[in-house]
Amino acid sequence: MRVPFTKMEGLGNDYLFVDAIAQPLALERAPAWAQRWSDRRFGVGSDGVIALLRGDRAPVRMAMWNADGSRGAMCGNGLRCLARFARARGHVAHDAFDVETDAGVRRVELLPGGAVRAAMGAVRLSPPRRVTVGSIEFEITPADVGNPHAVLFVADPDAIDVARIGAALQCHPDFPGGVNVEFVAVAGPDRLRQRTYERGSGETLACGTGAAAAVVAARARGLVAGAQATVALRGGDLRVLGPADALAIEGPARSVFEGVVETGE
Repeated sequence: MRVPFTKMEGLGNDYLFVDAIAQPLALERAPAWAQRWSDRRFGVGSDGVIALLRGDRAPVRMAMWNADGSRGAMCGNGLRCLARFARARGHVAHDAFDVETDAGVRRVELLPGGAVRAAMGAVRLSPPRRVTVGSIEFEITPADVGNPHAVLFVADPDAIDVARIGAALQCHPDFPGGVNVEFVAVAGPDRLRQRTYERGSGETLACGTGAAAAVVAARARGLVAGAQATVALRGGDLRVLGPADALAIEGPARSVFEGVVETGE
């Protein structure tokens, strides 16, 4: 079977989007497709695959799989891209609408100039705890943004072995299902710098839910103040707006190219 796709990116966090409304797909095969298509040498190359479907509680629904084929309940940058994809495909009639995700219904809005805002819902923090990776002990702040996060405050994210520490935390007993790991430094009263190791994909250039988790964790420590903050990610800046119980992220989302991929069946 040949499946049309659109590759999209939000601050370098890139996914292959398939319109499963226009062309119904056997999504039980999606984990294998995500592994094959996401490969950056033998496939198209992406951080994962996202399917656009009809929703039961909203006009459209997002289903996403990480590059290793694992299912993701929520993806902030993927959600922002899906908003533009759904609008361009004509499956919604307005620039602001709801999207059903595995983590609940989220509001999205296409803004002038190419930016997209997406609601993240409530961000829930757990008390900080200490974990040991190898011989090094870290203090992490667990957070739930519809998916699990561990926020580590560091002096300089660029000096951290993100791949080694992030991979080690995927099999840590404190995180039996894996975890997205944020390495965060304070760059000002309303600005953070961040690198992220995403479960199922490794280090990515941006993580929307991770930026939301980092801002709420920084607020809890008194490191940032105010109703909005900017998170400098490796792929660019993402704005984080609002209180922890109604947080939103805002940044660019664009199409890169379109193509057709074989399912291999």
